[in-house]
Amino acid sequence: MNSSTIETSPSKVDAFQQLELGRRGEALAAAYLQQLGYRIVASNFALPVGRNRLGVAINVEIDLVAYQGDTLCFVEVKSRASDWFAPPQANVDRRKQRQIARAARAYRRMFGLVGQPYRYDVVTIVFGDEEALRLAPKIDLLRNYWTEDQLRKRTWSDRYYD
Repeated sequence: MNSSTIETSPSKVDAFQQLELGRRGEALAAAYLQQLGYRIVASNFALPVGRNRLGVAINVEIDLVAYQGDTLCFVEVKSRASDWFAPPQANVDRRKQRQIARAARAYRRMFGLVGQPYRYDVVTIVFGDEEALRLAPKIDLLRNYWTEDQLRKRTWSDRYYD
């Protein structure tokens, strides 16, 4: 092996390709939202939101923060090479929604926007195969994908029957 050859394991290559896919997806999502009239105010906004049960700090990143009119939108971007197995939004589960909501509350407090209207959107991007990648990926905007009311934990009563 000569010195100019770099060997990488398949898992490292896959991880790099996923990061690159995510970066391209976020850039494409930002351009798409701007085309729709959104005003992007932050991207990749990361902040600590607390600690888990083991005491490990939890950092959450909000992919895009934008305004559509007077409404502040916290946008999660999900990019996939294919939607054969599941749609991209399937990865925005309750745990992820709760983390983003915690970060969004901190963001709103930090910038004095507590009383302002806001919502949570998801942008999904499916690139497809290499030929489709050169043409145009499939982009969907899912406005108001979840609300904080949906994230409230249930309270259980002491009564098991009526």
